[in-house]
Amino acid sequence: MDSPILEPSLYTVKAVLILDNDGDRLYAKRNVRSGFFCVLVGEIALLEGLTVVYKSNIDLFFYVIGSSHENELMLMAVLNCLFDSLSQMLRKNVERRALLENMEGLFLAVDEIVDGGVILESDPQQVVHRVALRGDDVPLTEQTVTQVLQSAKEQIKWSLLR
Repeated sequence: MDSPILEPSLYTVKAVLILDNDGDRLYAKRNVRSGFFCVLVGEIALLEGLTVVYKSNIDLFFYVIGSSHENELMLMAVLNCLFDSLSQMLRKNVERRALLENMEGLFLAVDEIVDGGVILESDPQQVVHRVALRGDDVPLTEQTVTQVLQSAKEQIKWSLLR
């Protein structure tokens, strides 16, 4: 009996989860509507029609979830990219407290890696660089007077050049 051939799809990542030691959710980005819960022992598991890869570090568990027919290496590339990006951003201090203090960086990193289930980037250096660029847009209320004046000069210069 032949198994049906599945059409290739760009939508490979169903969810990205980060849990702490107690199983409390610190971050979840789901690209599926149904909820699911799983407990893993190994690095890769097939569970309820899903392929799950995970990595643990100190007091955090990182999960990347795809459908049962997804390539585990692609999911593992996303997981490694996320972990390595956070490791660089947090200066090798990937633990619960440091992550909670830098949630904005986590959100930006995941958005750079995966969007709507589509893998956009798997190079942690590029992700960290893009997060740093997006992080340069500091809100006006948090800028110093010098930064505000410099920003105003730049905007005036570009409006005059148009």
